[in-house]
Amino acid sequence: MTDFVTRFRAHPRPDRKVTYLSDGRPATELTHLELDRRARAVAAWLTGSAPEGAPVLLLYPAGLDFLVAFLGCLYARVVAVPAPLPLSGASRADRVDRLLADSGARMVLTDEAHVAALGDLSARTFEETAVPDAGEPPRAPDPDTVAYLQYTSGSTSVPRGVEVTHGNLTHNLEVFGRVSGEVPVRRIGGWLPHHHDMGLVGLQLQALHAGADLVLLSPESVVARPIRWLRAISDHRVDWTVAPDFGYAWATRRIGDEDLAGLDLSCLTMAVSGAEPIRIATLDAFADRFAPVGFRRTALNPGYGLAESTLVVTCTSRGRGPTVRAFAPAPLATGRAVPTSDAGGVPLVGCGEPGDMAVRIVDPVTGSEVDDGTIGEIRVAGPSLAAGYHGDPAATRATFVTGPDGRWLRTGDLGFLLDNQLYVTGRLKEIIIIRGRNLYPQDVEHAAREAHPDAGRGAAFGVRDEESGEHVVLVQELRRASRPDPADFAQVVLDAVTKQFGVPVSIAVVRPNTIRHTTSGKVRRGHMRELFLSGGLPILHRALSPAVAATVAAPEESHV
Repeated sequence: MTDFVTRFRAHPRPDRKVTYLSDGRPATELTHLELDRRARAVAAWLTGSAPEGAPVLLLYPAGLDFLVAFLGCLYARVVAVPAPLPLSGASRADRVDRLLADSGARMVLTDEAHVAALGDLSARTFEETAVPDAGEPPRAPDPDTVAYLQYTSGSTSVPRGVEVTHGNLTHNLEVFGRVSGEVPVRRIGGWLPHHHDMGLVGLQLQALHAGADLVLLSPESVVARPIRWLRAISDHRVDWTVAPDFGYAWATRRIGDEDLAGLDLSCLTMAVSGAEPIRIATLDAFADRFAPVGFRRTALNPGYGLAESTLVVTCTSRGRGPTVRAFAPAPLATGRAVPTSDAGGVPLVGCGEPGDMAVRIVDPVTGSEVDDGTIGEIRVAGPSLAAGYHGDPAATRATFVTGPDGRWLRTGDLGFLLDNQLYVTGRLKEIIIIRGRNLYPQDVEHAAREAHPDAGRGAAFGVRDEESGEHVVLVQELRRASRPDPADFAQVVLDAVTKQFGVPVSIAVVRPNTIRHTTSGKVRRGHMRELFLSGGLPILHRALSPAVAATVAAPEESHV
């Protein structure tokens, strides 16, 4: 298998281009040939500035400069470290300092617009005119050498740098590319950040690997006006896009009828959904909302993956559409998936069939493989498995386990296999166990959002009392611009959630934008639990059971 770098360098297509759509400004473009030439220049410059294998922190806004710098790092065989362009203030200093310390990076690259603001980091920008002869980049990389560090989202732990090798990257791009079937992909487009594995591998690098056009937007522009995403798909005839469940839900809610004029989504044959739990309600709503402008439900491609497997593990093939089955709720709560045709069944979305990556489900305690239809920890094996966590051999040994049958990744995710389809049900560390019954926090959060029109994001987690066991706690935001009475709001949500799940729930009502989440939109439930227990949340109203109240430090008070 020819590695990604060698393949792209050998055949950079002059008829394919990368386009960045900047709101209010002219689009910027590079052909693949121009992109390769600029990346070669960066590589030549890096070869004289950083030793081979050295980590280089990349702090770039959305746009084409990041992709040039990233490819230049791969060409020069230095280790790229993509990271979000930091905000000002203490949070910026803290995150960047942690990344610098953890990665060991001694060089920081950014674009010309931000080099002054990042001067305290000795950030540098590449001046192409300083290298008159880009020349040939170094020899093809060894497949076992590290290509880049992919920092995990940190939704359940401190972010770690996953060491993705050149061999890992090449294999995963091949795996993901086969999802499209025999029909070549012509244009890939989307807005996910380049420092997120789905945005980097599933969007930008996949386009280069497939020899397809690439259309990019900034995450900020799409969050502000999601019609920009669909307008780009329509105008540029994009046939492959990727987004988390949040992105499809946000577009459905925020795009009005007046925005649909002139929109044509019939070109879109692959709309990949991943990176967070996939809800059938989101898929149905998106398909129904945009069917009048040509979107087909069969274009939806639910998938499952994580940074430790480079990106994709499984994904629904193009044209098949989502696999959705209903399961009896009582067995599901005790770890068994029993299909049912009853109206009260719990619908779950399949994430595709295992193929190039091996998938097994094991008992989380014993590690023994379980039968189909039994919920357990998802484990993964295959050439896409990363080398480990940078500078953390203990975490690497605990997560990437080697046995008689090879090397397997303990994902920490819960799910089951049925009829060769993978279903993901939750996170092992986040599951709430009430008297032997498993409650998934995302289900509690969804029920709360459905209970009241003013309910925004929520974070559900368990709090343990030594005498009475585990209790469900819900930190629930109000929507922006809504002003219901917090006590009345809390009661409506509590009544609905308690009725649906049949267990007592404690609630803390908070302002909009209180729930912490990762750069890819995952709720940081562990962090929210810590803030709640420490009394560090400004709470508008609380209704806590005595057992939960006894575990909480003196809380902050807030007012509407």
